[in-house]
Amino acid sequence: MFEAIHERSRGPSAAHSGHPGDGQGATEKFDLQRAVGEARVVFSGAANGTEIIDVYQKFPMAVAFPNVDDRRRKEAVLINTSGGVAGGDEIRIEVVAQGNASVAVTTQAAEKVYRALDRPARIRTRLRAEGNARLAWLPQETIVFNQARIARQTEIDVSSGTELIALEWLVLGRIESGEEVLAGHILDSWRVRVDGRLVWADGFLASDQALLQLRKTALLSNWKAIATMICFGPGLEARLERLREIGASLECACGVTIVGAIIVVRVAAIASVDLRRGLRRFLDQLNHELGFGPFGVPKMWSC
Repeated sequence: MFEAIHERSRGPSAAHSGHPGDGQGATEKFDLQRAVGEARVVFSGAANGTEIIDVYQKFPMAVAFPNVDDRRRKEAVLINTSGGVAGGDEIRIEVVAQGNASVAVTTQAAEKVYRALDRPARIRTRLRAEGNARLAWLPQETIVFNQARIARQTEIDVSSGTELIALEWLVLGRIESGEEVLAGHILDSWRVRVDGRLVWADGFLASDQALLQLRKTALLSNWKAIATMICFGPGLEARLERLREIGASLECACGVTIVGAIIVVRVAAIASVDLRRGLRRFLDQLNHELGFGPFGVPKMWSC
């Protein structure tokens, strides 16, 4: 329902789009309305805890700051007021934590990527932690619908002495609703720099016919909900074994490895609800290991 309404509000229907391969002959171009949103928040340590020193938001993105019990840390919630992203939309997010700031950032709800007529939706997230800051990037899931097109890029810059947890997760069609992703384009890339030096680059690319191949046992098999989590901070070698123990205790598949200066965690499940349950348990135990900072399960995950 939403997908059909969304397309009518943006321009002609797919039947008249002239998309290559649709049998319509020459391709016609339509100047469809695109959303270009932006959210930027800068936090800094202060005598009484963490304070917000800069906020910028551009429609359809908005930022809310719910009250948390611990005054030493802040929690920010990003809101996409358009209800999702479609082809050609662009969303830019930047979060900076300085000094002794302790910050958790999440999203109000799952992000939904709808069927695209032509261009992909683009989501770019930039995270920066400096000084002795502690930063947790813990958005809710991104749900990709059939024939959606998305290019998502996550760039992280951390300095020695900081702690960071960064999570991104994809749901390739909700199994509870009988959804299948049979065509489209998904590009999900990461770049992580420590003290200005690139230490990890990663990418997941699946497009059209390749999406059907993901069902092979050597690839995703039955997993339709997948997550990547990056951990950076002091004592990574000692923390690695404990995180592997936590991962092994989950009811979904989990692998934990160390790559240079960071720990990479991969979690996969058949259904998004199973992945959410696994990630909640992982974050609960991780937050306990790290001393009850901003790395626990955000309250918005339960709303």
